[in-house]
Order: sequence, then C-alpha cells, then structure tokens
Amino acid sequence: MDFDFKEQFSLGVASAATQIEGGECGHNWNDWYHKGMIKDGSNPARANDHYNLWRQDADLMADMKIEHYRLGIEWARICPEEGKVNEDAITHYRDEILYLMDKGISVLLTIHHFTNPMWFESKGGFTKKENIKYFLDFVDLVANSFGDIVAEYITINEPNVYATNSFYFGEWPPGEKSLTKAIIVMTNMAICHIKAYQIIHNTRQSMGFYDTKVSFANHVRVFDPKNPKNLYHRICAKLLDRFFQSAATETMTTGNFKWPLKRDKDIGLGEYLDFIAINYYTRSTVSGFGDGTKQDAYKNDLGWEIYPEGLVRCAEELYKLLERPIYITENGTCDNEDKFRSRYIYEHLKVIAESNLPITRYYHWCFCDNFEWIEGESSRFGLVHIDYETQKRTVKRSGEFYTRMIEENGVTEELYDEYVKVQDYHY
Repeated sequence: MDFDFKEQFSLGVASAATQIEGGECGHNWNDWYHKGMIKDGSNPARANDHYNLWRQDADLMADMKIEHYRLGIEWARICPEEGKVNEDAITHYRDEILYLMDKGISVLLTIHHFTNPMWFESKGGFTKKENIKYFLDFVDLVANSFGDIVAEYITINEPNVYATNSFYFGEWPPGEKSLTKAIIVMTNMAICHIKAYQIIHNTRQSMGFYDTKVSFANHVRVFDPKNPKNLYHRICAKLLDRFFQSAATETMTTGNFKWPLKRDKDIGLGEYLDFIAINYYTRSTVSGFGDGTKQDAYKNDLGWEIYPEGLVRCAEELYKLLERPIYITENGTCDNEDKFRSRYIYEHLKVIAESNLPITRYYHWCFCDNFEWIEGESSRFGLVHIDYETQKRTVKRSGEFYTRMIEENGVTEELYDEYVKVQDYHY
C-alpha cells in the first residue's frame, strides 16, 4: 500500500483564471452566464474572488507545502479591447507571480484556458485563420511582460475539449454545432500553439534566458471498445480517439498535420514541446460514435469513470511520439463531499510511482473549489473548500492528505490507513 515518490518528482496544484478570479471582464463566459447557459445559474463574476484574495490563496498554498502552481492569466482582463493593453492587470499578475516565487512556489503559466475576450469572439474567434494574429499578439505581449520571471508556459489548455464542447456539442460558448467548425478550430489552435512556442522561445532567448520550457495541456483519455470482439465498437473507438485527441496531439507536437486537421503550408516539421503536459480524468467506453461510460465502473459525482491505469496508458502513447519529461498538468475528481478524493489521488499517484515513465510533476486539479464551467459552482474538485457566499477557504481532509504526502515524500502505511483505507468509491 505504501510507496515513495521517485527522485525529482514533486506535487503542485492547478487553476484557471476564469474559474477562480471573478469579475465582469467582457469575456465569453461572462456572456454565456448572461445568456442563462450555466446549469446551476451561478455567475463566473463571483467565482472565488481570487483576483482580490490572491495573497491569501498564495499563503494557503505555502502553508500546504505546495511546490508548483499552474497559474492562468485572463486575456480579456489584459486586453479588454482590441489593441488596448491594461497595464494594471499585467502589474497585478507580475506581483502575484513574484509573491508566489518568494513563497518558494514555482509558476507554470497558462496563456489560454477556454476563455476569449468578446471583441475576439465577435470577429469569429478561432474559427477564422485571419484571427490567429490576435492570439499571437497576445502571446508576444505575455512573453515580453513575464518572460524575465517565468520560464515555463502552457500555450493552450485542452484545444480538443474547447473545440468539441464549443463547436461540436454546442454546450459551451458560442454554442455552435458543426463538426467542420470544430475541425477548423482545432487546426487553427494547432497553428497557434506552434507559433506561440516559437515566439516564447525567441523572446526569452533575446532576454538571455535559455531554460525555457513550453508545451500545451493535452486532454487525453482512453477510448476502449465496449465489446473488444465487436468490430464496430473497435472502429468507433479508433475514430473517436483520432478525432478527439490523437490527430491534434501529433500535429501540435511535431507539426505533421494529420487528418482530419488541415495542413498549413507555413508550418514545418519539428519538435514543438519541451515537456509532455497531460490532463487526465477518465476513460470512454465506446459502442458508437459518442461518449460512453462503463456501467459497473466506479464513478465520480459527474458520472465519469474512475480509471487510474488510464493515466499511464495515455502517457505511454504520448511518450512514444516524442520522448520528453512528463508533467501531469491536471488530474482530479468531482467529489462534492470529499468522500473519495484521497483514494482517487492515492491511486493515480501509485500508478505513476510504479511506472517507468519520466513523470516529474503532478498538478492536482484543482487547488480550490471553483466555477466549473457549464456546471457552475455545483461541481467541487478542490483540495480546499470554498464557501461562495463568504469566500471562506477551508482545507479539506484530502488537502491535509496532499500536504502530508509532500512532507513524507510518498505514502506510508500509516498515512494510507488514516486517509485512504477509510474511503471508497460509489458506482
């Protein structure tokens, strides 16, 4: 039951600007709320008020012995209008980053995490190739504004999830349902990542820094046929894997545009990530061209299967594509009463510890409960409980477990008995 973390392996936490900061920033999720599209009616303008309470949150991270923080910045806050830069917002983020560093917490900076300024949305966003320049202008601004203090970057978070939910299922803003547009968006975001990779490296190199690390946060899952002997199930599993993740993954990693993405003549073959960034949550059980969940599997409060082995299965495939150090940039579970989160974390860290892959970091999603996109405030993923009415922060039992693992560099038998053995999943 017990295990030690490998040498150079360390734990962190992750968050996204829109999900924690609060504020009417003029972005697509503010707009989506005002259109009445959030399931529980909660408002991202409230969230965790982190934009004002960031020092308190940083102090709490330090108290919890957190070593790494994946921090997101808000494009709409920094660029509230086309061609306009809010210097106060840049100063704010610099102050936050420097404060975290002073607390001994390293920062992995996320540039785009599902959220666009409405001025960019009004131009068609990522559905139009001519709009790529606006995103790259923002990347250039970010690299010049933070490049002297931040060495590690995520260009884009989960482009496949963004494209699928916003332009295929139509559940996220702008709520369109078009496979063609979803493919165009994934293609354009692949171009964005590759060019952003080059911009960040070139900018920091011009500053005299040669330790730059850039990647994109790759949402991957296992697609297994419901019946492995059923040819149709197997074909659908392969197609879903290709459409949802493998084509975009290879394109953004190597510049080799794979079907169904559209080739770009300006992008050459290369290596466009310095570490493999994996966001992993669940497995899909496939019996047709759509998502499915294994019936008798353990599930979280959103009905997602809990399948720890899938994390390593996905990581192995990505490592075959390009051998780089691996960061688990998101892994966590919706557990509204914190009944099984410690077990979930334990089981995923255990498969990492038992793997031969060079997984060097694990960022738990997320640091604290937050505005969980279309689910609003109804789905809790945090190590820290948020009372949204009072904004009081309270470390959960799973948060205590996380700190103890950091302190003890793994899980002892005593730690297992205290935090994990007493928990179990539900079907």
